[in-house]
Amino acid sequence: MRYLSTRDPRPSPSTLSFTEAFLAGLAEDGGLYVPDQLPALSPTALRDYVRLPYAELAARVVSLFAGETFSTDKLRQLTVAAYSRFNRAAVVPLVQLDERLWLLELFHGPTLAFKDLALQLVGPMFDALLARRHEHITVVGATSGDTGCAALEACRDREAIDIFMLFPHNRVSEIQRRQMTTVDSSNAHAIAIEGTFDDCQDLVKALFADIKLRRALNLSAVNSINWARIAAQTVYYFAAGVALGAPTRPISFSVPTGNFGNAYAGHVARCMGLPIDRLVIGTNRNDILARYFATGRMAIAPVEPSFTPSMDIQVPSNFERLLFELKGCSGAAAGDQIRLFRQTGSMPEDDQAWRMARRLFSAHKVDDTQTMDTIGKTYARSGALIDPHTAVAVAAAQTEMSVCNTSAPMIALACAHPAKFPDVVERATGLRPVLPGALSDILERRERLIVLPNDLGAVTRFIRAHARRSENS
Repeated sequence: MRYLSTRDPRPSPSTLSFTEAFLAGLAEDGGLYVPDQLPALSPTALRDYVRLPYAELAARVVSLFAGETFSTDKLRQLTVAAYSRFNRAAVVPLVQLDERLWLLELFHGPTLAFKDLALQLVGPMFDALLARRHEHITVVGATSGDTGCAALEACRDREAIDIFMLFPHNRVSEIQRRQMTTVDSSNAHAIAIEGTFDDCQDLVKALFADIKLRRALNLSAVNSINWARIAAQTVYYFAAGVALGAPTRPISFSVPTGNFGNAYAGHVARCMGLPIDRLVIGTNRNDILARYFATGRMAIAPVEPSFTPSMDIQVPSNFERLLFELKGCSGAAAGDQIRLFRQTGSMPEDDQAWRMARRLFSAHKVDDTQTMDTIGKTYARSGALIDPHTAVAVAAAQTEMSVCNTSAPMIALACAHPAKFPDVVERATGLRPVLPGALSDILERRERLIVLPNDLGAVTRFIRAHARRSENS
């Protein structure tokens, strides 16, 4: 399998190995890497996934993308070590809410969010590959909350990695902030940017666009712009699907989304052969994706703070991968669309691409009032405490089931532990969720934090000053 950029305009684009795409993260032309073809899984292969331990399933699925870099045996060693840190033996347990609706709990890792499922594996994958190549990388990423927590935890104390995570100042929950700023490791840096997540994401892309800096620091990424993240996130779709009857019967998923990576991973699993009936997107008031799927028009609006800060995004990076597909895998067409989108704030409308997208996804906007109401009603009816992001998935699933005649079981992705957002959960239910033991003292831990302006020069100077690769280059 080879990887190409979503913006390569050439009729015969150049391709990279998994190793090259993994270490680079983002293409030098600003595009995102995608496989030149996706592996196809037969019903027999899917049946073989039934009852596999999660670590074994992860090794098999990820090897389909990374087999030339890591053997399945090596991946098995890495996945067993990665998922042994989760506090549920099932890793991603399913909880039934009613006769048709299920929760897929993705928050049992060390930072209590779904990002752990990928990053607890991606961090050791980096380590193993860098040790083999005797290299050092500087990881730079942007986070709306949970990616930063999971990435810093996964990359802390690693000799071959320095990591810098940018997050929007005063726009994440206190628990999310402290999970980043209390990582006591000299190679891990949390940077609060005076702006929005989209500003942070733009700064990261600008850093990668500086080819001289990129090569001097050997920049890499752990955001979902890195294909390894997408590959690792497809695993829990397969795990949940076969647990509820695939491939014999189809299943549906509802995904709360901001940057579109989690929903796109579900799309990849479907393209590989998982029989997904409905793939539902839930957005908050920052509803650029819901507006696109409803009208065919994608236009940036101001980012508004909400009860679901990890979804306060107006520029969903991973949509570019879907756009590349909708444009017939034309890097020239996708690149032109993205450049116009960023220059004008609005993407040129394409009725044919939109109608294709509507066949692939449904989307529903869930505002703060509906989010609170869903948290309260879910607890009253089932006894399950859910965080606001999970509530968006549940509400979107319920809306979809009310308007769509389907008998397929619906799985709502529970993306964060309710204790990460205790104030909202308490307001909705009267109960304040308690942090698990490993994080019970996080409000007393010393924070390490730098606040920087939304300025590329300031961010570049800080990273140059603190990256060990810079010292040795």
